[in-house]
Amino acid sequence: MRQVMRPGVLIPVGLVIVLVMGMGLYLFQPWRLFTNVEVREAAPTSVSDLGSQAPEPSAPMPPTASATGGDEASSPSPTPIDAEPVVLATGSLISHEHETTGEVTILKLPDGTRVLRFEGLQTSDGPDLKVWLSDQPVIDGVDGWGVFDDGKYASLGDLKGNIGDQNYVIPADVDLDDFSAVSIWCERFAVSFGAAELRT
Repeated sequence: MRQVMRPGVLIPVGLVIVLVMGMGLYLFQPWRLFTNVEVREAAPTSVSDLGSQAPEPSAPMPPTASATGGDEASSPSPTPIDAEPVVLATGSLISHEHETTGEVTILKLPDGTRVLRFEGLQTSDGPDLKVWLSDQPVIDGVDGWGVFDDGKYASLGDLKGNIGDQNYVIPADVDLDDFSAVSIWCERFAVSFGAAELRT
């Protein structure tokens, strides 16, 4: 004779199933495979083009006495700066866990601010996506999916959108000589959606 589960058992089992399903949906967010976030930002020519992303201005240096002992403040000779952005590095994105294409450029603006720029980016939407600089090699195929947290990396923040042209300010304390690649990195699952080798 078949046994029927009592209501006192069915309710806890049902709650466990609902909790497991809810946790799975929260972690994997499978609907994002079918959504897109498009962001179109113009290529910056000066720090004012970055809007809210612009780095905080540094505090002005206090005036110093002149070498002759006078009260006049000595003003250092102005350092010449480039009138236009300078390209420091470029790269082309390759696919890792998700099909990814687009171009990467690192620009140095006239005031010295460095910006990583995606142009023509196309990848999948996903949870907890970041833009990382990494010292790890860009490896094609499955072997390259998880290498970017094996060494030194610097996060430039959340990926703004999975489609478009986008700018990411590189903090002043990041030494670009330490990094050779950029990855669109899913921090939740420690996997690269796509990456590019940076060439100077």
